[in-house]
Amino acid sequence: MKLTASKLNQFLLFKLPSAFICGVRVKAIDENKCAVSVKHRWINQNPFNSMYFAVQAMAAELSTGALVMFQIQKSGRKISMLVANNKSNFTKKATGRITFVCNDGHLIEKAIEETIATGEGQTFWMKSIATDEKGIQVSEMDFEWSVRIK
Repeated sequence: MKLTASKLNQFLLFKLPSAFICGVRVKAIDENKCAVSVKHRWINQNPFNSMYFAVQAMAAELSTGALVMFQIQKSGRKISMLVANNKSNFTKKATGRITFVCNDGHLIEKAIEETIATGEGQTFWMKSIATDEKGIQVSEMDFEWSVRIK
């Protein structure tokens, strides 16, 4: 079964309901790129009338993690995945529809090949950049993923 945006959104509903309720949705995914969108609303706001940082983190993590899931599924092996670290930089208030894009799918395949070959865990950093409807960057988040063959 191929991993698609609609299947990932179903996954959110049943496995990550807080992200689903806040409006986080996968818009597109392929082996190299994933786009996730969320609109600033009452349910996901902070006291400063912009999107709460944790909602941005959920969407950014999903844009990277969905690519990891995609590559794990493509490998056909049982591989565990875990966020080891993360870094964030917020440059503008997040209002309106915010889109998080990760273009780092190419980094995962090598790490998966290495963990299969050696049996040892591998780590790698992935970046998600968030822009508003005008194309202005509002935040940038980096996630260090760890993969290990089961």
